[in-house]
Amino acid sequence: MTPGRAAGAVLRYTALAAVLGFFALPLLWLAFAPFDRDPSVAASLPRFTLDNFRELLDNENALRSLRNSLLLAAGTGGIVVAFAASAAYALSRVRLPGRDALLYALLLLSSIVTGTAAMVPLFNLAYELDLIDSRLGVILVLSGGLLPSAIFILKDFTDTTPRSYEESARVFGASPLQIVTHIVVPLIRPGLATIAVWSVAQVWGNFLIPFLLLRSPEKSPAAVVMYTFYTEGGQPDLALISTFSLLYSLPVVAMFLFVSSRYGFRFHGGIKH
Repeated sequence: MTPGRAAGAVLRYTALAAVLGFFALPLLWLAFAPFDRDPSVAASLPRFTLDNFRELLDNENALRSLRNSLLLAAGTGGIVVAFAASAAYALSRVRLPGRDALLYALLLLSSIVTGTAAMVPLFNLAYELDLIDSRLGVILVLSGGLLPSAIFILKDFTDTTPRSYEESARVFGASPLQIVTHIVVPLIRPGLATIAVWSVAQVWGNFLIPFLLLRSPEKSPAAVVMYTFYTEGGQPDLALISTFSLLYSLPVVAMFLFVSSRYGFRFHGGIKH
């Protein structure tokens, strides 16, 4: 290697290390601050203590908000996976005029008209349906926003599933429901797992929609309750925030690692012809 190439390689790796270090600092703070007696905004070696976790466990709002987040995430994830799988299978197997154009239009509109931009009509709709301060209302709004992208992703998994499997099952007398449950669903299982984790992650970190639609503090999810952790002097309670953030991030990370190790976390699918 010539001196010029060696110097270029050193500069590239130095720049890469600097970028990685920049993005790693928040993760280091999240790893160390919950175990620090007096955490600050700077990442430093902690003076080890578990009092922050004891204080968090004594906080009823924190634990209740995690349960609320779990309910919202599970409800939304279940609806998105079930409806997206049904719609993706129908769009993949039934030839409809303008099918692909409709699918791309839904995906485009869901990207442009986000939950923030559509929040006023969504709020009015929830009010007219008496879904204000209702977990069901939040679940339905979140599910509607996630479904177009989920259908688009799952359709790719369904398209790559050989139709010969379904035709063989029909020859042996399988019903349409049996074909879907016993043949199609097992074949697109990696896609279903990917959509499930993606949906849960989207709901888990969503602040705006639960904040606007839920009025009762006991129904607020973790993303909303986290913004209430202040000291009596009005300063952010970094000990409680960092500890809660660490516990708050663990479920999604665990789901991602499980799906990645079991199926491979990917947004394209399945079995090639």
